[in-house]
Amino acid sequence: MDNNSSGSCSSSGGGGGGDRQRTPLSRVVSDCVRRWFQETLKEAKAGDLSMQVLVGQMYFNGYGVPQDAHKGRVWMTRASRVRSSVWKVSNKRPGYNASDSDSDDSKGDS
Repeated sequence: MDNNSSGSCSSSGGGGGGDRQRTPLSRVVSDCVRRWFQETLKEAKAGDLSMQVLVGQMYFNGYGVPQDAHKGRVWMTRASRVRSSVWKVSNKRPGYNASDSDSDDSKGDS
């Protein structure tokens, strides 16, 4: 089975590859992040609220895609039509769990 079509993220040149050259880890990670963005964008366009938030975060942070605050706001606005609390996580790293009980709100209260 061809690893490039399976969606897995692995570097070439594993154990005993003979003439195969090793792919730098940074390139493997970068490729995985770009593919993650593309898969997430597809699901977001299909209406998945969590994926819409994630696409917004990815645009805001430039994660897997060039940073674009305007596109980030567009996706967060789309998601906020269903759940207004998504704006609380718009500036968080991609994948941050959008939760109404955000623990960051109580950091200075203890």
